[in-house]
Amino acid sequence: MSRKERRLAALRETVPEVSPEQAAALAAGGARLIDVREADEVAGGMARDAIHLVRGFLELRIEEHLADPNQAAVLICASGQRSLLAAADLREMGYSKVHSLKGGFTAWKNSGLPIEVPKMLAEADRERYGRHLLIPEVGQEGQQKLLESRVLVIGAGGLGSPSALYLAAAGVGKLGIIDDDLVDRSNLQRQILHCDPRVGQAKVDSARATLSALNPAIEIVTHGLRLDRENVEEIFDGYDVIVDGSDNFATRYLVNDACVKLRLPNVHGSIFRFEGQVSVFWPSYAERRGPCYRCLFPEPPPPELAPSCAEAGVLGVLPGVVGTLEAVETIKILLGIGDPLVGRLLVYDALGASFMELRQQPNPNCAYCPEGAEFPGYVDYQEFCSSRGRAD
Repeated sequence: MSRKERRLAALRETVPEVSPEQAAALAAGGARLIDVREADEVAGGMARDAIHLVRGFLELRIEEHLADPNQAAVLICASGQRSLLAAADLREMGYSKVHSLKGGFTAWKNSGLPIEVPKMLAEADRERYGRHLLIPEVGQEGQQKLLESRVLVIGAGGLGSPSALYLAAAGVGKLGIIDDDLVDRSNLQRQILHCDPRVGQAKVDSARATLSALNPAIEIVTHGLRLDRENVEEIFDGYDVIVDGSDNFATRYLVNDACVKLRLPNVHGSIFRFEGQVSVFWPSYAERRGPCYRCLFPEPPPPELAPSCAEAGVLGVLPGVVGTLEAVETIKILLGIGDPLVGRLLVYDALGASFMELRQQPNPNCAYCPEGAEFPGYVDYQEFCSSRGRAD
C-alpha cells in the first residue's frame, strides 16, 4: 500500500463517508453541500444547491458558508479523495459534522441525483477580472452578477466620466449613458471620457468610444437626448441602478421622482469648487428606509447660493473623487455587500483633505417618498426650478 493509500485509509477511520443518497438526505435536512473542485471541473455540472468553494480557499472562506461549526456539511470532489482530505482539515478546525461524498461528483451524477450547470466566466473574463475573483465578497458569483447588471449614468460630464469608466472596467454588463450635449474644450479639464480630437462631437458618442475601448465585451447603450418627464420612465426601464451625475436641479429632481416611483436606487453626486457630496437616495431599501433627494432639498436654493460650475469654477480632479465614490456605491448595491450611503450624506473637502458624514432621516411630510403615499406625478421641472432658484 502506498503512502497516499495509507493516508486515505487512516482518514476514513475518522471522517465519515456517505453515499450520494445519504448526502442528498443530509442536504434535505439542512446540511450544506460544498464542492471543492476547480473551476474548470465544475463547469460541467454540480450537485444541485451545492456551494462551489475551491479547495485552495476552503479553510480561508469556510466561515462565510458554514458559520456554525456544528452544522452538517458534505464535501464533494471528483472521486472522493480531495474531499476526504478537505473534510479532515475542517474537522481539525472544529467542524464536527463534516462528511465526504464517497465516489465524488461522479457517483452523484451516476446515481441520477439532480445536478445543475453553473454559469461560468469565460477564460477572457477570468483574466480581465482576476483581481475581483480573489476577493471573497466578489468572487466568480459576484462578477457574474456584475456582468448581468444594468446601470444608467445620467450625464457624460465631470461625474459621469469617472463613474462610467470604473463601472465599465468592473464589468457592468449593460451601461447606459444619457447626455444631449457636445464635447467642448472647456470640458476636458475634468471630463475624462473625452479628448481634444473629439471637441464638437456628441458626448454620448465620445463616451461610447472610450468605454468600448476600455471594455469591448460590455454593452454600451447611449441616449443622446435630454431627460424629461415624458421619456424618463421609458429610459429608466430595465436598469437596476441610476447614477446621477447631472449638473442642474431640474434633472436632479426629475431623477429623484422617477427613482422613487420605480423604486430604483439613486446614487447621487454633486460638486462645487473644492467640495463634493455623495449619497444614495433609496427610500425602498430593504435594510432601512432612507430619505429621497426631496427630503433633503424640498426646493432648489436661490441662485446666489448655488452658482453653476461655469460661474463658480470647480477643481478638475474633484469630480474624479466624487464620481469614483458613486461607482463604489453602485457596485456595492449590485453585489449586495457593505453598507450603502442610504440615509447618509458624505461630504468631501478637498482643501482640508477630510470627509464628513451627515446622517439624514426621511421627511415624513415629503410629498413623494413616504410609505404608501400616492405618487403625485411629474411636474414641469424647468419651471419648478426657475421659479425657486436657477439650476447650477
